[in-house]
Amino acid sequence: MKYDQGNADELKQKFWHAFADSPFVFVSLQSTANDAVVMTAQLDKDANHAIWFFTSKDNHLAQMGPATCTFASKGHDMFARFEGVLTEETSRERLDKQWSNFVEAYFPGGKDDPNLLMLRMDLGNAELWAADQGILTTAKMAMGMDVREDVADSHTEARL
Repeated sequence: MKYDQGNADELKQKFWHAFADSPFVFVSLQSTANDAVVMTAQLDKDANHAIWFFTSKDNHLAQMGPATCTFASKGHDMFARFEGVLTEETSRERLDKQWSNFVEAYFPGGKDDPNLLMLRMDLGNAELWAADQGILTTAKMAMGMDVREDVADSHTEARL
């Protein structure tokens, strides 16, 4: 089924707000798509072209390369699937900026833990779905009424 296209800029803005509120995604390398793992994305409000992940050097994501993320917002009113390329982030400045006690809980050696690997995902194509249909559309669905026109602008394909 091909969805009608919504306003890409509006849906991207909704996505980024929802993602900042709940930055959890399933991440899989495209070469091993059956090995998706839940990761916490590290976001930077000034860098909407990339996200970062902390992982260990023995995690299969350490192979890096083309990857796909799947996202569902906290309230299930925004969904996304987006692609990008995972590479090692070597900037100490970036590591310092993204570091937190939550990350340190997984790496007892701190920022110099020998098993620490910081990955950057340079973002590419995405599909975004807004599922906040409102009370009228929800009532129509409950009565079995056709809501296709009501939700026609809730999807877009865009480049992040």
